[in-house]
Amino acid sequence: MSNTPGSPYGEFPPTSEGKVALDVKDPHEHHWFREPTKEVGPKFVGGLVFAQLVFFIALLGPAIIGIGLKVQAVVPRAEQTSAVGVIAGFGALFAVIGNVVCGRLSDRTTSRFGRRRPWIVAGTVVMTLAFVVMALGQTVPVITAGWCLAQLGANATLAPFIATISDQVPKFQRGSVSALLGIAQNVGILGGTYLAQLFKDQLVVLFVVPSIFAIGAMLLFAIILPDQHLTIRPPKMTAEEWISTLWVNPVKHPDFALAWLSRFLITLATFMFTTFRLFYLRDELGLAESDAPAAVSLGVLIYTIALVASGWIAGRISDRTGRRKFLVSGSTLLFAAGIVLLAFVDTVSGFYVVEAVLGVAYGIYVGVDLALVVDVLPNPDDSGKDLGVFNMANALPQTVAPVIGAALLAVGSASNQNYDLLLYTAGVAGLIGALVVLPIKKVK
Repeated sequence: MSNTPGSPYGEFPPTSEGKVALDVKDPHEHHWFREPTKEVGPKFVGGLVFAQLVFFIALLGPAIIGIGLKVQAVVPRAEQTSAVGVIAGFGALFAVIGNVVCGRLSDRTTSRFGRRRPWIVAGTVVMTLAFVVMALGQTVPVITAGWCLAQLGANATLAPFIATISDQVPKFQRGSVSALLGIAQNVGILGGTYLAQLFKDQLVVLFVVPSIFAIGAMLLFAIILPDQHLTIRPPKMTAEEWISTLWVNPVKHPDFALAWLSRFLITLATFMFTTFRLFYLRDELGLAESDAPAAVSLGVLIYTIALVASGWIAGRISDRTGRRKFLVSGSTLLFAAGIVLLAFVDTVSGFYVVEAVLGVAYGIYVGVDLALVVDVLPNPDDSGKDLGVFNMANALPQTVAPVIGAALLAVGSASNQNYDLLLYTAGVAGLIGALVVLPIKKVK
């Protein structure tokens, strides 16, 4: 694409913050902004990582433990598991819709505040208001409505928030930045879990207060963010383009499709085990019901420490060498091997060792995978939408993994759960996830 006098596309109008918006006639070949080439500084990276950490603590405390505690408080015991299933199922649907639709809308936003800022802040506010509804609600329909609205708001924030990597971070820096984001997310999971345990008897505090801090963190990031300003209104979308919001053509964009499939499979393998981890410790390792939760918490702590160390190193290696496929594929293979190793574990100490192996593997994976995905996005101008589609590879396995896992555990003896079959199947899913990365052509 040229920018010479007399070009049919005209001059590239500068934005208010020095970005350059590119105007072309073909909406299918547009590139509104140039690929970032300038290294982002510690202020941007620090704001991005801090916002991610606080946001995930606020979101995952309610998600991991808060919903269950709320249901226990308002629903009869016999109906509690089905109530949690209804709430989580509808919430997952709204998460997918919110991510892809709001990602698409942020790509096309012409606000004077920028493309991403309005969504990042407004989505967090909506999530907080929804948590107020959940904290005060006394019926399953009200709690479900609150969780759906919370997921909609959270993903209205997350899609444009992650898209800022494509907008602002150059290729040679994406590995380290993505690694820090992956670390922040997983530390957020740990923090949300412990926070939920701390305030399990104060549900209003658990649901609402961390989310108020998340608004502050996202406001801070919005101030730091040198957001792009779209100075030209994009062409009106056709019905076909709106439908395409929910997918990326795998034939036209095979690299993106393979990256999507790899993420789907490793997430499926992860949740096939973690969904039943508590029962695995009880049934396979013989822990008492009162001791198993503490073992899970310590295992998650070991896993997170290993992840933090390996993730940062992997991101730096990826940026320095420019190689991503080897690290993503190798870490997925190591993760698959770790899952299979659990079939041979017969002590709690052995379980902790495997948790460390899984943490190292997943740390390398999260340290590089997002950078790889951003590198293979079909069109950087649609990064919000496409990263929303990619997020389906995170959301969908979380929905189907419990169903598949329960079916596998039930195979064979009625009195004994078939954990070997569950773990071997999860390992095979991870192995395939490692192999499908190799044909990707856009990255080394």
